[in-house]
Amino acid sequence: MRINRFIVGILALTLGSAGWAQTGPEPVNSHATPEARALLAFLDSISGNATIAGQHNYPNVGARWTDMAYDLTAKYPGLFGGDFGFSGGEDKDSVLSRPAMIAEAERQYRNGAVVTLTWHEVRPTDDEPVTFHNSVQGHLTDAEWKELLTPGSPLNLRWQAQVDVIAGYLKQLQDAHVPVLFRPYHEINGNWFWWGGRPGQDGNKMGSGALYRQIYDRFVNVHHLDNLLWVWNANAPNGGNAGAIQAYYPGAQYVDLVTMDIYGEFKQEYYTSILALAGDKPIALGEVGGLPSPEVLQKQPRWTYFMCWSEFIQEHNPLDLVIAVYHAPQVLTREDARLAGPLAAIRKATAERTAGAPEAAPGGIPAPAK
Repeated sequence: MRINRFIVGILALTLGSAGWAQTGPEPVNSHATPEARALLAFLDSISGNATIAGQHNYPNVGARWTDMAYDLTAKYPGLFGGDFGFSGGEDKDSVLSRPAMIAEAERQYRNGAVVTLTWHEVRPTDDEPVTFHNSVQGHLTDAEWKELLTPGSPLNLRWQAQVDVIAGYLKQLQDAHVPVLFRPYHEINGNWFWWGGRPGQDGNKMGSGALYRQIYDRFVNVHHLDNLLWVWNANAPNGGNAGAIQAYYPGAQYVDLVTMDIYGEFKQEYYTSILALAGDKPIALGEVGGLPSPEVLQKQPRWTYFMCWSEFIQEHNPLDLVIAVYHAPQVLTREDARLAGPLAAIRKATAERTAGAPEAAPGGIPAPAK
């Protein structure tokens, strides 16, 4: 089986100065860390064979909804989803919870989960904290949009300062050797977020895809965040406020995984459209409300993971469906050896490669040498 060969290959690696023997697809960032490369290779290895169960958690609730999934099914999700937030105070999306969210993401990785992070980014004309409807779901004029994408303009510099804050938190995870599935500007083909709904793919300099390329460039080439796998995400097109996905794709050279958010029916046409766009790249369900049934996963086997949105796991899914999905033979949870073995092998290879280096303190900051 491909997964077993993957484990053998990872365990055989020292990940030392001799370099990484690539066994899967090459990440779009040629400087990707060994852990990021190994994670991408694993996702590629399960494509068509298995799907990881995932669960999102609001930034200020720790692992509440991950723990709820366990309470409902007696199995932990194999993927932990987090968010950097935008609001203030004790709100569930509070930016004050970012340090705790990063610590939780690292803890989840050490416990055997894959980590994916997204960000409901504040509109660059605003300052944090903000409210969801007035800023995240706000709007930029065409003139503001052009200024945002103009290097060195006042609005571009404001955007740089905002995203640099998030880069600092991601750097903590890089220092802790935690690979991250990073999903910027999610649901990019929808017009409900300030960053979305502006068509113009690949070389187009003014579409939403251009903003995705802009954050890629800053995080990869300025901040050297090499622990990230780049997850491009669209919403299921609806002929209304979510357009055709091809018009928002930034180009294959910027994307490691191609994903779709589906709240509703898992239409076969959604699956085939993602496959057509992705080619050989792994695909996944970036967000779902209702879980994909075992029957759906049999018909659509190349979804490498799904991530249920926070409270939806309990409030919008019948209990019998949740149990059936988490116990389906093709679904990987944290306890499943088909997931636990490869992730443990990656962590073991990291420990061997970094032996003798100062231990990482909580939050991924290296401790002083003893």
